[in-house]
Amino acid sequence: MALTPIRRVVTGNDAQGRSTVVWDGPSPGTHEINFNARGHTDFWVWRETPPPLDGKEDAGKWDDEFPCPVGGGHQRVVHWLAKTAESPPNDPYQAPVPHGRTWDRGGGNNYNRSYMHKTKSVDYGILISGERVVELDDCTLTMKPGDVIIDVGAWHLWDSSNTGCLMAFDMFDAEFVDGPAGTLQGNDLPMRPPADLKLPPGVKPQRRIVAGDKVAGKSSLVLDTASPDVRTDPARPGFALQRMWVVDSAPAKLVYETLHLPNVLIPPKNGSVLNVFTFPPDATWLGKVGQHEVAAYFQAMGATGASTYSAQAKHPYMQKTRTLDLCIVLEGAITLVLDTQEVVVKQGEFVINRGGNHAWRNHTNKPAVVSIASHDAK
Repeated sequence: MALTPIRRVVTGNDAQGRSTVVWDGPSPGTHEINFNARGHTDFWVWRETPPPLDGKEDAGKWDDEFPCPVGGGHQRVVHWLAKTAESPPNDPYQAPVPHGRTWDRGGGNNYNRSYMHKTKSVDYGILISGERVVELDDCTLTMKPGDVIIDVGAWHLWDSSNTGCLMAFDMFDAEFVDGPAGTLQGNDLPMRPPADLKLPPGVKPQRRIVAGDKVAGKSSLVLDTASPDVRTDPARPGFALQRMWVVDSAPAKLVYETLHLPNVLIPPKNGSVLNVFTFPPDATWLGKVGQHEVAAYFQAMGATGASTYSAQAKHPYMQKTRTLDLCIVLEGAITLVLDTQEVVVKQGEFVINRGGNHAWRNHTNKPAVVSIASHDAK
């Protein structure tokens, strides 16, 4: 039994500089563990920061390592199994054992329950399907499809016993200023949604879990709330951008909060931003939006130079940024609009957009939800 194939669309630019699809199909970077199809699928790997946007080689096939290449990162999906009668018992906890840039201390069975472990990385984790439990030293949380966890170098354990799961991880190198302890630094207060926060019709609150080690050797829940920062577009009723996390350096810092940073669509130099977008059906606003409305949107997002609007553009919200965008359709279906073609992408499918001119068109009659991690690139 093979791992579940997962579609991946990778963009690039043709000889005329027009955005186009370079690869479209099941991601080839599959790595199966030798029992009943558990393993992981790599979608993209980068060995330096900022990652390059050009190149004809499929970086999803590159040799990878855990937690990620030194100085770089990767996006992958882990395939974990539900508990069965054949599942082995859990190992006892033990003193931390180092493995390069990872540490573990038992508690798992390498089948449906991972070891309690810690990695020298910051991870954006997004549950695609199934159910997954994350255990920290001070709490246990159950994640549902679409939930996001920001693992800021924390000790943690994954348990997929109930249903099994597919879970995406965008993992990149982190800075441990206190050696292997890797504790949270600074005093930035975690941001919570204001009591009067109102979401546009059809927009669901986006769960954001943040975990880190407040003291050496023990992980803590920093927060578990809806996103506190929701951006809308008056020209598109039902549109929302919910900010998750911002990274402003490489290696990434281990901090309590980052949403006080101003970056929305465009990450800081050598950094990244993770956002979850809700795109309403285009039919609800198309024909009512022009240059003025589009310019106002990009200005509000701090990205005035990103818009490539023209009266002849294939979509009013066409944009181009020097970023590697790792995109996952979490709900519904949406069309990726490029200079040369349009591609429909459905729930559970991925897009790797390498700095291409693009927009998102919703041809359906329901909102589409897309997570996009944008990494500063070159």
